[in-house]
Amino acid sequence: MVLPPDTNYHGTVFGGRILQWIDIAGAISAQRHTHRKVVTASMDDMHFAVPIRLGDVVVLKAAVNYVHRTSMEVGVRVEREIILTGERELAATAYLTYVALDDEGKPTAIPPVEPETPEEKRRFADAITRREFRLARRDALLARRGD
Repeated sequence: MVLPPDTNYHGTVFGGRILQWIDIAGAISAQRHTHRKVVTASMDDMHFAVPIRLGDVVVLKAAVNYVHRTSMEVGVRVEREIILTGERELAATAYLTYVALDDEGKPTAIPPVEPETPEEKRRFADAITRREFRLARRDALLARRGD
């Protein structure tokens, strides 16, 4: 539930608070998949759709969409629930990359995702596309540093 310390002077939740909750939900999903400690490597494609207000309930749903060797993409869906009516609507979405760590704190191999439903297969394919964009953006930035 969004309480007064979570809100700005507009009476809506701080974006940073939502980002914190997203990171926690994403990490839980990643750890459940890997049974390992994980660290956040990146957050991208963060989109706020509607404001979340004081007194609203925030529902977060996280799922591992894709696994590479030691990293994985986790999608997080944030819903705003008006507690008096039970009405829910999409409030935000985000995609995060986590890296699994071994007992020495080094990146370690993790089990693959095996999508089964049409929705899981779509999320898997979309995650591959997002990964390609992330790597291309990284390579472009690294190339500019060489100038």
